[in-house]
Amino acid sequence: MEIGVDTFVETTPDVHTGKTISHAERLREVVEEIALADQVGLDIFGVGEHHRKEFGDSASVVVLAAGAAVTKNIRLTSSVTVLSAADPVRVFQEFATLDGISNGRAEIIVGRGSMVDAFPLFGYDLNDYEELFEQKLELLLKLRDSEKVSWKGGHRPAFTNLGVYPRPVQSPLPVWIGSGGNPESAIRAGVLGLPLVLAIIGGSPVQFAPIVKLYKEAATRAGHDASKLPVAVHSLGFVAESTSLAVDRYFPPTQASMNMFGKERGWGHYSRAQFDASRSLEGALYVGDPETVANKIVYMSKRLGFSRFFLHLPVGTMPHDEVLKAIELLGTEVAPRVREQIARMKA
Repeated sequence: MEIGVDTFVETTPDVHTGKTISHAERLREVVEEIALADQVGLDIFGVGEHHRKEFGDSASVVVLAAGAAVTKNIRLTSSVTVLSAADPVRVFQEFATLDGISNGRAEIIVGRGSMVDAFPLFGYDLNDYEELFEQKLELLLKLRDSEKVSWKGGHRPAFTNLGVYPRPVQSPLPVWIGSGGNPESAIRAGVLGLPLVLAIIGGSPVQFAPIVKLYKEAATRAGHDASKLPVAVHSLGFVAESTSLAVDRYFPPTQASMNMFGKERGWGHYSRAQFDASRSLEGALYVGDPETVANKIVYMSKRLGFSRFFLHLPVGTMPHDEVLKAIELLGTEVAPRVREQIARMKA
């Protein structure tokens, strides 16, 4: 079981002070968080991609490269790269460069993203949403698998037998498919033989079990060994010395963030009752002391069959020292508990 963290470099108003951290300061904090995650033995750190004022992660690969320079072991990934609105050649070059800087620790999680702000910014039509992703994923995989590539598609200029450099240290450079639970996305990942990351941020995670089944069945039909294709989960949560402390610190910024984005998406008011239900054993939030969080990760891994877990933190804006403490506890107390339990189950 691999345990890690991902972040969207959020810069929303602090619910207690009303102040908003600058993008520059939050970016520097994230580099510190990556360094600590490496020091405490976590396996993976991811940085998202958004293109609006509430986030500072529009150039995630730059943040990851800064993290590569201050770490030794931790793997570094996008979470996710909005491939539909990007140039696959440039994406490959950037992550191959990150792979070189980190000496083989880079990964790419590609997806459509849950927000569409990148499409008008880079001049793409939302009516081409599906076709853009399919074509660009095809090109990215070609670039990964061959030094010289010829390409002709509907949304990018054609080229013939051109080399794309630098080449990554890893062969192949890991590419994962990120999905919010769309069955077609899971099936596509299975057909291509690519590992799958499920973003589970609400409802009951067990509802995603049929998606995992579809993914494995599609992989098998396509001739892949489904047992060798890992599934990861990205979920929201927070770790503190006690569950009551974790709840007290995490609920206010989570509620503020959920309500802010909920207004855009037509969600209802996010209540304390919803929060408490979500942090139950069957809910989507991983909030509590190290034992509580570890037990829930193991429980859900048995139900869903995932072998990598991303704890997304923070949601909204939280004090940097609290985020660092959560990362420390995740690495020093949660991850060892999870690995010990998993090892006992397999013994």
